[in-house]
Amino acid sequence: MEEPTRTDAPALTWSFLALGAALLVIAVSIALAVRGGDAPEPSASPSKNPFAAPTASAHAPASSELPHVTAGVDSPGHDDWLHTDGNRIVDASGNEVWITGANWYGFNMQARVLGGLWAANMEDTLTKLGMRGINTIRLPISAQLLLEWRDYGGDVPRAVDYTKNPDLAGRTSLEIFDAFLAAAKDRGMKIIPDIHAAEADDDGHMTELWFTDRVSADQVVEAWEWFAERYKDDDTIIGYDLKNEPHGAAVWDDSDAQENWRAFAERLGNRLLEINPHALILVEGVDHSPTPDGGVSYTWWGGDLRQAAAHPIRLSDPTKLVYSPHEYGPLVYEQPWFQKAFTGETLRADVWQPNWLYLHEDGTAPLFIGEWGGHVGRDGRQDAWMLALRDLIVRERIAHTWWCVNPESGDTGGLFGADWQTFDEKKWDVLPPALWQDDAGRFVSLDHATPLPGGASVSDVY
Repeated sequence: MEEPTRTDAPALTWSFLALGAALLVIAVSIALAVRGGDAPEPSASPSKNPFAAPTASAHAPASSELPHVTAGVDSPGHDDWLHTDGNRIVDASGNEVWITGANWYGFNMQARVLGGLWAANMEDTLTKLGMRGINTIRLPISAQLLLEWRDYGGDVPRAVDYTKNPDLAGRTSLEIFDAFLAAAKDRGMKIIPDIHAAEADDDGHMTELWFTDRVSADQVVEAWEWFAERYKDDDTIIGYDLKNEPHGAAVWDDSDAQENWRAFAERLGNRLLEINPHALILVEGVDHSPTPDGGVSYTWWGGDLRQAAAHPIRLSDPTKLVYSPHEYGPLVYEQPWFQKAFTGETLRADVWQPNWLYLHEDGTAPLFIGEWGGHVGRDGRQDAWMLALRDLIVRERIAHTWWCVNPESGDTGGLFGADWQTFDEKKWDVLPPALWQDDAGRFVSLDHATPLPGGASVSDVY
């Protein structure tokens, strides 16, 4: 069962599949993969730039057989931690890296486990994503689930087909997360968790603030503290996206208001750096800000970082700060700028530059577009917006994670088709130029020792 498409405000919406086996089969059968539309032409010119776009549509190898994954190639350590240099994200040696990935939700929801495990094997799914160039998974999760893991390890999820995932049978959600983390590491893939909502709720992302009546702001901090402490020695988790899409009552200013997202994010970010000084701190925006004429400017939830110029996030280590807007097209919400003729140039000047791109242009800090994407081939304006943003991402080498892997996302669809086995190839015709590839066209991991399946490692590039 898909979540209804948003009609009243700009935010992603979805609802989780029913847990009974029969309903799961029905739900999967009605989730349709996107087809149709013309695919954009890939870049045609090779480049010596290690971030060069591919010379052909870089899909997975034709063989359906998944490559062998050698576990434990890269032992736990600190060789893959990242930091910032101006508007770039770099490794310990100062070499620029490119976070290019996708979102895989489920841990944030009532089922408390990755979506799709009722239909596909978790490790095979990771391998397929790695073969297609996804080097990072942004992982929505809830503060409530982190507290459950801290207190008793969590429950054994029911929304898993254990015949397809026999290695996960009897495991709690925390143990499944640890298995997911190990599998990602074995494939050279990195993880960026984000607190998608305070509560484990299918509609929790609709909550405006980072706390609720049931989960306080202090408990959110406790949840993050526990998580950072537990995984501080594992560089598979390269950073913390502190909260998904603050909006509504959330403000960005220098006040002492409990709704001041900037102040809370700054305190939380500094606390997490005390626990793990190696991690990146990713801070999203809000959805509105005052204008000089006394009005209010509105944009996507989490997409307004206008006030970061006057009221920046001040971390104890400024080289750990990454600002993280979200950006969507007209099929998610009919923003005013989609209701008139637009181009990539007008979007840049009217929307992206004042809301967040100025931070990149000024060299203030790197950007990580934590969510973008959507349906392809259904609406000409949607496709025009998507190609314009993709081309901006490629030109400026902006870090990003596509929304999303899951086909059940009602207003965007997923990279996988409804069966969680096949792919929505229309999306994959758009995405590859924005995925890190080397001169040979191999997709590049963020790991120095372990390449992506069939791809390359950071050490192979430098």
